[in-house]
Amino acid sequence: MVARGGSGAGWALALGSSACFGIAGSFATPLIHAGWSPGAAVTARVTLAALVLLGPAIRVLRGRWHLLRRNIGLIASYGLIAVAGCQLFYFNALATLDVGVALLLEYLGIIMVVGWLWLRHGQRPRALTLAGAALAMAGLVFVLNLIGGGVRVDMVGILWGLAAAVGLAVHYILSARPAHGLPPLALAAGGLAIAAVALWVGGSVGIIPLHATWGDVALARHAVPWWVPILGLAVIAAAIAYVAAIGAVRILGSKLSSFVGLAEVLFAILFAWILLGQLPGLAQLFGGVLIVLGVILVRTDEMRWGRPGTDRTIARSGSGADATAGPIEQADPAGA
Repeated sequence: MVARGGSGAGWALALGSSACFGIAGSFATPLIHAGWSPGAAVTARVTLAALVLLGPAIRVLRGRWHLLRRNIGLIASYGLIAVAGCQLFYFNALATLDVGVALLLEYLGIIMVVGWLWLRHGQRPRALTLAGAALAMAGLVFVLNLIGGGVRVDMVGILWGLAAAVGLAVHYILSARPAHGLPPLALAAGGLAIAAVALWVGGSVGIIPLHATWGDVALARHAVPWWVPILGLAVIAAAIAYVAAIGAVRILGSKLSSFVGLAEVLFAILFAWILLGQLPGLAQLFGGVLIVLGVILVRTDEMRWGRPGTDRTIARSGSGADATAGPIEQADPAGA
């Protein structure tokens, strides 16, 4: 059974990462309106985030470079699929789909996580988990305002959106894998660095359009320099967000943390209201309630059975984490 302290830390990290990821849209929108291509905003976000985490990652590793060698496959897979791939697939989906449809397809990744745990670890989804998944996805439909027709659908875009869902699922699954003592901060830094290289390569060969402008942008009804939202994207919506997300998955497991991750959509609406003046409607508020109820059902299911997820158990038993590391460095506090 997960101790209350560890579970509380996991929830704090999961909700914190959701809030950090959720503010990304509010930082990116002014840049795109000012002439930045989505690919340029993502590439700048990931590159700067990797640089921000470089120093702390070196400090956390404290000369234990063998951890990077032992986990190079995990780091590369995380960077290429969960970071670069997921964002690239999502923005390609946006080329032919409405934002709401693209987001809905991407968040099918949480259903993929449940399916993976069933196929790989024999965790057959129980009734409460299935009910929670149904409520959460229904809530997402309302939050993204997909009711009422007029929704743009394209088969190529749908395939890109499903590819983004795979990237999201890989984020949760790889974050819970045994890391042999590799701290979440080091995994995030390494993954972001590899993703940055991949994005720059994609831009250099023309796969990812990279266009940027250097004038002021409108944020929270004020004109601010272009680098202000870039810093927000990199430090808050990438560096802090990925470290916290990986730490949360190692404590809560991939299934529960993926459902809690749906709070990102709710935080996105809240920040869009505060920073961009985009007021949420009643349907979106109703959808938010459904998402919360879905997460509660999944959490209740986990507590009723009184055991952590199989992927979480494996991650802990094989981590070999340094006992002196802090909760963010190790993501496996003694009471967890």
